[in-house]
Amino acid sequence: MIVLKTTQDKLLAALQSVSGIVERRHTLPVLANVLLRKNGSTLQFTTSDLEIQIRTSAELGGDSGSFATTVGARKLIDILRTIAPTQTVSLESQQSKLVLKSGKSKFTLQTLPAEDFPLVQEAPSFGPAFQVPERTLKQLLDQVAFAMAVHDIRYYLNGILFVAEGRQLSLVATDGHRLAFASATLDIEVPKQEVILPRKTVLELQRLLSDAAAPEGQAAPMIELQFASNQAKFSFGGIEFVTKLVEGKFPDYNRVIPKNHRNQLTLGRAPLLASLQRTAILTSEKFKGVRLNFEPGTLQIASSNSEQEEAVDELDIDYEGDAIEIGFNVTYLIDALSNMSQADMVRIELQDSNSSALVTLPENPDFKYVVMPMRI
Repeated sequence: MIVLKTTQDKLLAALQSVSGIVERRHTLPVLANVLLRKNGSTLQFTTSDLEIQIRTSAELGGDSGSFATTVGARKLIDILRTIAPTQTVSLESQQSKLVLKSGKSKFTLQTLPAEDFPLVQEAPSFGPAFQVPERTLKQLLDQVAFAMAVHDIRYYLNGILFVAEGRQLSLVATDGHRLAFASATLDIEVPKQEVILPRKTVLELQRLLSDAAAPEGQAAPMIELQFASNQAKFSFGGIEFVTKLVEGKFPDYNRVIPKNHRNQLTLGRAPLLASLQRTAILTSEKFKGVRLNFEPGTLQIASSNSEQEEAVDELDIDYEGDAIEIGFNVTYLIDALSNMSQADMVRIELQDSNSSALVTLPENPDFKYVVMPMRI
């Protein structure tokens, strides 16, 4: 049976939309494969890692009928990348193998039976579905994802808190040393939801969602969301994405965000970022600390390392508050400022050298970044 006959770009786009979660090494060999299921003229692509499942469908020619098999996802993509986008490719089933042909090239690939592919068991009942603009969710994810924990023993920190209520959608991420909060106002009322999306799900959504503005006169692309007690389902752009949720209690972020810090200043994001990047060069691998010295009119940023090397940089600032010397992990500051690339100015609010600092954007009250000081 000829499973499909189409151009390289169409097949590659369908495969790439589902292959992000596929690991090269697996305890179950079949999880390195993509499940191909043909019904009539529609070909369905499904991948899974037992916790996340992504599915998309496409009309890619070939014979119509019923057929299902699984084949190595990465291998197929690697082969397709060596073929020109406009070149015709065909995939044909022969006994327990798939034969990919393009021009004078021919690749015979081993398959595993479709019935061995472990599909994610979908929750029996999901809550009400609601839609938000794809671009809104993508921008919120981009604003906070960098602050997620990686392999933290407090597993509920290895992801993002997703809070929807009324017309407000808020996302929060923290690794215990810093916290990022971003919020957006929606055009519609949404049911109250509070769930923790796993780190891998967040990274995959960032990869798949589009933040392109809608063409003039057209509606913005939407993403449909549905939540069950331990699962979330997203539908957008012809993709259906099912993921397990992280169980656990996320910290009360409202208590972490400082209020009424008495010292504040507004300064250019780019000059501050450049200054931090310069002084970061002389921090040591293990100890990423920099000292920020705030005085009326001046901000001095300094770092040193075990080889007794030192960097000092100064910025002129519009500041009339207390003299404060405070230490931070420079990576946490650089991460935040790099992720605010749309902003020209940032506002920093401080209490004293032992309290966390609050970084906000003057033109966007819906973004907040909290960073804990470190002893230097």
